[in-house]
Amino acid sequence: MRWAGLATSATPSYLGAMAIFPHPSSPRAALADFRAYFAHGNRRDHVIGGTLAVLVTIIILILFFVDSKINTAPPRTVQYVDSWPVDRSDAEIIAQQKRDKADYDRRVKERQEEFKKLEKTLGM
Repeated sequence: MRWAGLATSATPSYLGAMAIFPHPSSPRAALADFRAYFAHGNRRDHVIGGTLAVLVTIIILILFFVDSKINTAPPRTVQYVDSWPVDRSDAEIIAQQKRDKADYDRRVKERQEEFKKLEKTLGM
């Protein structure tokens, strides 16, 4: 059994003859249609409509431009740098490293205690 339908028949249907754009679709015909439209009717209505169309387009473009600049730059960061004397001894360097390590370990321990407290609060 053969399927007979609108676009599945063996004979060419009207779908093959259809163009993507209907006639008149040439630029010359479109320009002539544009001129004919503006040749008739109230000139004031055309000016108001054209002005509003251009104004809305400009506003949309400005909004796209402004929106692309919002929240795109990274925030400023402050970097603190320690300045050390040139004639510092190895013992002073090692002592400072031990103090820094002790301070770091203390901060890590405090953070762990905060999470333990949060864990007890949430009943986990």
